[in-house]
Amino acid sequence: MAQVIHARLHAGLEAVRLRETEAPSRSVPNLSPGDVALSIHEDLSETEAAWRAFEAHADGTVFQSFDWLAYWQRHVGALEQTRPAIVVGRDVAGDILFLLPLALRPRGFFRELTWLGSDLCDYNGPLLAADFSARLTRDRFRAVWDDIAQRLQAHPRLYHHVVSLTKMPLQVGAQPNPMLALPVTAHPSGAYLTRLDGDWETFYTAKRSPSTRRRDRTKRKRLGDLGAVHLVEPSDPADKRATIDTLMVQKARAFAHMGVGNLFARPGYSDFYRALADDPANRSFVHVSRLDVGATPAAINLGLSFRGRYYHLLASYDDGEVSRFGPGSAHLHELMRLAIERGLSVFDFTIGDEPYKRDWSDTELTLFDHIAAANWRGVPVVWAQVGKQQIKRAIKQTPALWSLFSKTRAWFGGWRSRQSPSG
Repeated sequence: MAQVIHARLHAGLEAVRLRETEAPSRSVPNLSPGDVALSIHEDLSETEAAWRAFEAHADGTVFQSFDWLAYWQRHVGALEQTRPAIVVGRDVAGDILFLLPLALRPRGFFRELTWLGSDLCDYNGPLLAADFSARLTRDRFRAVWDDIAQRLQAHPRLYHHVVSLTKMPLQVGAQPNPMLALPVTAHPSGAYLTRLDGDWETFYTAKRSPSTRRRDRTKRKRLGDLGAVHLVEPSDPADKRATIDTLMVQKARAFAHMGVGNLFARPGYSDFYRALADDPANRSFVHVSRLDVGATPAAINLGLSFRGRYYHLLASYDDGEVSRFGPGSAHLHELMRLAIERGLSVFDFTIGDEPYKRDWSDTELTLFDHIAAANWRGVPVVWAQVGKQQIKRAIKQTPALWSLFSKTRAWFGGWRSRQSPSG
């Protein structure tokens, strides 16, 4: 397994190097590390105007948008005593070349440099100017990173023992991810997406076999026998809030069934999602929908729409009678239909190796982690983290092991529930 992981990792990184050398216009960058002016900001408000202007045309994902990370810092980061460390790199003309949304997070007896909002970001990484890779090679960016690391370590409030930069994609937009110039290993989980084109019926027919389509129609009919089936996109604030609250209740029951901790029980997490959905300014960015079967909210989704891509972020379904007829699958069909009708070009299932994602996707993304000690105190922490990541990836990428692990985890989760007083 280790040999397979390293082979894939080598192949992926080699592909990036080849892309860097294929384009003649990018072969002679015009910046040296000394030409890059760096600034570090601990207050998000200091960078808001420049960040918003830059993200409008920079390469990156929705998880590097100012709004997503500002909401996270307000509702989660502040409770965790996470300190933003936003690094902005500018060229000699003062134009932004890159923005790194980093953070300093206390972790018990050590301090960790990580991505801001890392736990709730399915993709972590920089925002890059469109011509970034034409102006700064990987080797020169590595020298810039060394300068950034030294400045952060010299800062009394940003001093750290461990660098943990996880879930980094191979590319940022159309460009090679410069962060992969650092030593990296493959993240335990991959991510999946599918390109959208044509109309829904053409897309659906190409993706699903005749027998699967017949089965889908049968299940949809059985849902209809239980009540009228319709997609709802709540616009009323109270309805939207109630929908989000129901999603969290449904998802919590699913977590308990799987034997994993309830994401929404962590400090600030439920407030983060509620605030994100509540703000009217986020209507074009945050998408809340549900599939109602009669009066039952049979399936619910919180998604994000950004730069022509739909991010399928949080999905839940009612575990009552309707669950027998695949309401989550029917809701997914409606979401992909909607994305096509609204002219989006990519449906991104984001991180996680669930089988249904593989069924629909035409692209699998390998994500990468850079975990390193910043000083001697960080060495044992890194050994433990890297070992844990390697074990998790070996389990997740081996179907038989993952199936056994999932069943065992669910059994223990059920056992704990039965032992609790409320159970």
